[in-house]
Amino acid sequence: MKNILVIGGGGYVGTVLVDQLIAENYKVTVYDLFIYGNFFQDDSNLSLIYGDIRNISKIREIVKNYDAVIHLACISNDPSFDLNPNLGKSINFDPFEDLVKICKENGVKRFIYASSSSVYGIKSETNVTESFSLKPLTDYSKYKAMCEDILLKLNDKFFTCTIIRPATVCGYSKRQRFDLVVNILTNLAYNNKKIKIFGGKQLRPNINIFDMISAYIHILNQPKEKISGEIFNVGFENHSVKKLAYLVQESMPFEVDIEKVETNDNRSYHISSEKIKTKIGFQNKKNIKVFIDAE
Repeated sequence: MKNILVIGGGGYVGTVLVDQLIAENYKVTVYDLFIYGNFFQDDSNLSLIYGDIRNISKIREIVKNYDAVIHLACISNDPSFDLNPNLGKSINFDPFEDLVKICKENGVKRFIYASSSSVYGIKSETNVTESFSLKPLTDYSKYKAMCEDILLKLNDKFFTCTIIRPATVCGYSKRQRFDLVVNILTNLAYNNKKIKIFGGKQLRPNINIFDMISAYIHILNQPKEKISGEIFNVGFENHSVKKLAYLVQESMPFEVDIEKVETNDNRSYHISSEKIKTKIGFQNKKNIKVFIDAE
């Protein structure tokens, strides 16, 4: 698995993942609109293609001679999706089946899809595993779940499909995001010396961005028998929003106030990452506090 196409590789996770793939001597092509900028340095093992995931004819032109495809491209959170649901659907769902079929027809051996742990919706169980039913509460998570179904139907012995359900990612990227819960709280604490949390009891699984990209690379290196048609939760830290706020507060070198307000956001789930640990031996090495303290 040395020739990799990363669709959506110009985003928050993608920029870190691509840099690490290149550092490990993979040959990488990034297909992205780069609407937030291009943060890559020139490298002989890196090719950039400016393109829209909705442009299926262009996808058909460029998907040649890749060992693996990592699909990251999407409108990547609920508020952004809700601003224009039709746009969100046109990016997150409509082109997906055609894209996967093109990859399969052109001899791609592996396809890794970034879904989301938000597909579980509200769960009261202590540890939500990959076998639990999906109850997506938003269009964003609904289309993630629907893409999962499409991908698994196309999995076979020649085309190895793997789904990752990431927790909320935190940490530093050259293409930084400040709409993710730990990143939001850290930004507010550092710059405003005040954190506002909505609700607080909701459980949120999180993962450091270093571990997130390590999970993708770890899967690339697995025998296909271990990952074919498999779904893996990736999120080793489960805390309430309130606990996350306190972690951030304790890490600041000055006093930070916490204000709690009511919310109608009831999403709450506590995911188990035991499967990826026991089945293919992946374990996180970082944690939330590593990122906060680095600030």
